[in-house]
Amino acid sequence: MVKKYKIVTLSFFLLAFLTSQALAIPAFARRYSMSCKVCHAPFPKLKAYGEEFAGNGFVIKDKETPRYTIDTGDGLLSLLRELPVAIRFEGYFSFNNADNKSLDFSSPFLIKLLSGGEIAKNISYYFYFFFSERGEVAGLEDAFIMLNNLFKTDLDVYLGQFQVSDPLFKREVRLTYEDYRIYKVRVGQARANLTYDRGIMLTYGLPTGTDLTFEVVNGLGLLPADRVGSFDTDKYKNFMLRISQDVLNNLRVGAFGYTGKEKQGEAINTLWMMGADFTWTSPKLELNVQYVERRDDNPFFWVLTPEKVQTRGGFAEIIYMPEADDSRWYTTALFNWVDSDQTELRYSSFGLHFGYLLRRNMRATVEGTYVFKSEQGAHFRLGLGIITAF
Repeated sequence: MVKKYKIVTLSFFLLAFLTSQALAIPAFARRYSMSCKVCHAPFPKLKAYGEEFAGNGFVIKDKETPRYTIDTGDGLLSLLRELPVAIRFEGYFSFNNADNKSLDFSSPFLIKLLSGGEIAKNISYYFYFFFSERGEVAGLEDAFIMLNNLFKTDLDVYLGQFQVSDPLFKREVRLTYEDYRIYKVRVGQARANLTYDRGIMLTYGLPTGTDLTFEVVNGLGLLPADRVGSFDTDKYKNFMLRISQDVLNNLRVGAFGYTGKEKQGEAINTLWMMGADFTWTSPKLELNVQYVERRDDNPFFWVLTPEKVQTRGGFAEIIYMPEADDSRWYTTALFNWVDSDQTELRYSSFGLHFGYLLRRNMRATVEGTYVFKSEQGAHFRLGLGIITAF
C-alpha cells in the first residue's frame, strides 16, 4: 500500500471537501454566514485572517452571540446549539508512467468526517476521522484540544495529535497534490519525522512579531497502543523548538531544532534535525522556502555495528495570483529535493500546477510533475481535477 501511494498521483478530483489542516471547515462558514474568501485564497490555502481564526480557537469574538449555544440554566455548562460537522470525499483518475502503470481509477480515495469548534470559553477542539483512506479504515489523524489565551496572554496549548511541521508550513493546506517531501522522510527503521505525532504543543506570540513554538512528542508517529495501553514504547520523548520573526511587512523568517531518541529492542537511535525557512509575500506573489538537515546515529537499530545516516532536503514553492485574493485563476510551481546516505530516500521533482475558480468554493486544476530521482526512477505524472468544499 505504501509503495502504491508513492506512484499514484493526483489527476482527477471527483469531489474534495476541505483539507484537514485548514482548521476552518465548511461548518464554520455556515455558522458565521461568511464566504470562504474571508479565510482562504484560494481554498484551502489560508490567508492571515484564516490563521488568526484558527489560532483563536475557531471563534470570531465580535460575531459570537447567545444563539450559537443552548441556554440550559446552568452557568457551568456550555453546549453548542449545532455540532459543526463536514464531510470530505476524494476520488482520482491518474496517469503515471512509473512501474509500468499508467491509468488508475482510485475512487473513493478518501472519505472523512471533520468537526471543530469552541466547547467552553477559551477551550476548543478539532478532529477528523477517515472512514476510508486508500480502501482502508484509517482512523484519526488531527485530533486535539486547544487551550486559548492561557493566563490572559497570547499563550496557546494544543494537546493530542497534530503535525510536527505545522508551525513551519502546513502540508494539508498546500494547493498541489505533490507533497512537501522532506517532512515525510523516515530514516531506516526510525519512526520519527515531521508529520503526525502525539504530544503537546505550546505557541506564544510576542508584540515584536516573534512567534515561539515548543513541542514535546512521542516521536513514533501514530502507532496504536501496545498491549499495556501505552502509545510510547520507550521512555524517551522528542522535542522541537521553533522561532519565527516577521521582517518588514512581507517577509517571515524562521528556524527550528528537533532532537530525540528511540529504542527498539536493545538498540537506541539518537537523532536531530535543524532547519531554516522563509516566506515572502506580496498581493500577487508568495514564495515559500524550507531547508532541513537531519542526522541519525543508528536508524537501523543494529546492536553491534551502528550505522550513521545523514539526510538533508527541502522545497521551494511559488504561488502567483494575478488579482491577489480576487483572482479567479492562479498557478503554483513546486520543487522538492531530498538527499541521503540511505539511497532509497533520495528524491527530486519539479511540478507546475494551474487552478481556476469555477465558484468561490470550487476550483478546476491541472498539475504535471516530473520526478528526476526516486525509488521508481525518473517518471512523469499528470493530473486534472475539480475540488469543491461545502
